[in-house]
Amino acid sequence: MSTGRIRIPASGIPADELLARMQDMRDEDADWKSGRTFSLVYFAGERHTELLKKAYTMFFSENALNPNAFPSLRQFENEVVAMTGAMLGGDENVAGTMTTGGTESILMAMKTYRQWARATKPGITKPEVLLPLTAHPAFEKACAYFDLKAVHAPINSDFQADVKEMEKLITKNTIVMVGSAVAYPHGVVDPIPELAGLAKKRDIGFHVDGCLGGFMLPWLKKLGYPIPDFDLSVPGVTSISADIHKYGYASKGTSVILYCDQDLRRHQFFTYSSWPGGIYASPSMAGTRAGGAIATAWAAMMGMGEDGYMRLQKKTMETARALMAGINDMDELYILGKPVMTVFAFASDTLDVFALADAMARRGWYLNHLQFPACLHMIVSAAHAGVVEPFLSDMRESVAEVKANPQSSQEGSAAMYGMLASIPERSTVDEYVVNALDRQFTYTPKVSKEKERNS
Repeated sequence: MSTGRIRIPASGIPADELLARMQDMRDEDADWKSGRTFSLVYFAGERHTELLKKAYTMFFSENALNPNAFPSLRQFENEVVAMTGAMLGGDENVAGTMTTGGTESILMAMKTYRQWARATKPGITKPEVLLPLTAHPAFEKACAYFDLKAVHAPINSDFQADVKEMEKLITKNTIVMVGSAVAYPHGVVDPIPELAGLAKKRDIGFHVDGCLGGFMLPWLKKLGYPIPDFDLSVPGVTSISADIHKYGYASKGTSVILYCDQDLRRHQFFTYSSWPGGIYASPSMAGTRAGGAIATAWAAMMGMGEDGYMRLQKKTMETARALMAGINDMDELYILGKPVMTVFAFASDTLDVFALADAMARRGWYLNHLQFPACLHMIVSAAHAGVVEPFLSDMRESVAEVKANPQSSQEGSAAMYGMLASIPERSTVDEYVVNALDRQFTYTPKVSKEKERNS
């Protein structure tokens, strides 16, 4: 198919017509508001969403690139960082910044440790980052961007980082170790105190990826759930990331990276004082920083309050436990590992789970596909409280459908995911994915609904 061409229209399209066209496009998107998806969007209800929209539009045009021009944004950001630090075990020395998401928080942390090592360990010329296999790919991206070597450690039978294997892989070039709370694939917390203790003993950094669990685990702990120690209060933990746009229920584009003190944070900052355009200083990757996103983070945390977070996370945890129990009750399915919160994966020894995902998609449910081992992934949020029984009912129907039709493994996305997971040479898969991205980000003319109806 030809990629076609599109130009800015010669005359502007009237607002009503333009918005109607945008709504037509949006109608084809996943139905996240009614709880039919299990990732990407975290929805705390219309009332909270309206608050975020008002907060965002109030600061829609402001730019936090220059905090002196917009002291309100500076105050919002400093208070967001301070509140997050207090929630995650930081003392009076904790320091950090906001970022646009978990990936940028992780990028900033790894860049910070690189700069810290250059300043304090000049003998290291080939710095290494020690990661469990389940660590988020953002660490791989950081290593690729900042010329760091990613060293991968095995996980144990519960899908946690293996402490002994991690210890074996520490070398004179290791500058930082990583643990997850929780790890995205299976919702488990790595043994943070043991791993951080190894890092502390060797005077290297230890980063906790709390992007997914950072705004859930503290409240579950207060509610009495058995949450292992994971935050800045653990000796040896020197930084932690936490996404406010996940279980903090802020708008997209809001995360926090925290350090144990200001001295470490200084290595994150970038300055350039020899530019004819003036002295340039930036706390994170971005230059222009959207004021609306910073404002919604502050509004979400202030508007929710501790009681709001406790109430919401309790309901979400109860929903997740009901879903896990229902899945475990099906003879063909079982939960992987020992998830501690509202993120989990399930597998089967008798069914193709990718075919099961296709069957659920035909019923309007969208589940994430995982590999090594093949499983399906769910991130439960407040939006799912009312869908437990419909979901489990459709899952039972889908299990029966896949059992009755074993050939479904050779159809739809099941065939594609099964094929990709089976290829031993992963560079071949990477090339396939690059080609897929090329296709996704190449413009193709969209056929209007009216033309579709008339064709």
